[in-house]
Amino acid sequence: MTQANLPSSLVLVGAGKMGGAMLQGWLALGLPPAAVSVLDPFASNELVDLCAARGVALNPPMASLGAPQVLVLAVKPQMLDQAAPDIAPLVGPGTLVVSIMAGKTMGNIAARLPASAIVRAMPNTPAAVGRGVTGVAASAGVTAAQRAMADALLRAIGAVEWVADEDLIDAVTAVSGSGPAYVFHLVEALAAAGEKAGLPADIALRLARATVEGSGELMFREPAVSAAQLRKNVTSPGGTTAAALDILMAPDGLGALMERAVAAAKRRAGELSG
Repeated sequence: MTQANLPSSLVLVGAGKMGGAMLQGWLALGLPPAAVSVLDPFASNELVDLCAARGVALNPPMASLGAPQVLVLAVKPQMLDQAAPDIAPLVGPGTLVVSIMAGKTMGNIAARLPASAIVRAMPNTPAAVGRGVTGVAASAGVTAAQRAMADALLRAIGAVEWVADEDLIDAVTAVSGSGPAYVFHLVEALAAAGEKAGLPADIALRLARATVEGSGELMFREPAVSAAQLRKNVTSPGGTTAAALDILMAPDGLGALMERAVAAAKRRAGELSG
């Protein structure tokens, strides 16, 4: 986050796990605590302690808040209707609204808040350790400066990928939003297979978990090398890995299974936001 892209004022509405991770990321990257106000009627003890320690205003009187440069909506989607009447007066003509609410479209937000500049973002759970990835779409009313500001704020929790059309957010949800669960299930399945192959359950789990962790780190450290090439680097012709990949890369193997899984998640995302 560059100093030029820092907002002069920001209101964060909702600071649960994801909102809290974003707040910590912003402060770590240099956003002045005095520039931030947090609205969360169900503030956790951790949030209360963080705000007190860093000098961030937590649940200040609404009358004391002017229209911020950025308003971040990190409440649960089902809470939007309840929260909207209270926060609508905060949205000024120059306010950028950044939403990380799953399933709530820009249309849903614009119908409840007087906002013309809306960014819809879909982060994922590794954001909690600063290694998330967020898919983002912007409304037509978002200026280049506001887009740069949103990009900087979202990069505080990991990588950012912009898509040209909000309709693609459902696909983002299916790939990266839900994706961590797919990886965690891969660990479960690999560990279970190792146990069936004769390993003690605890050893199989540790081997599976460390393998996925290490493979992810290898990809992270070698971004210029494609996943396909990394796979080939591990695979000796006629060897053990090749024997396993003959199963995983069969027409009905992992590729086809993942295609069906992502399609199902995308379809459900569309139903929830429709």
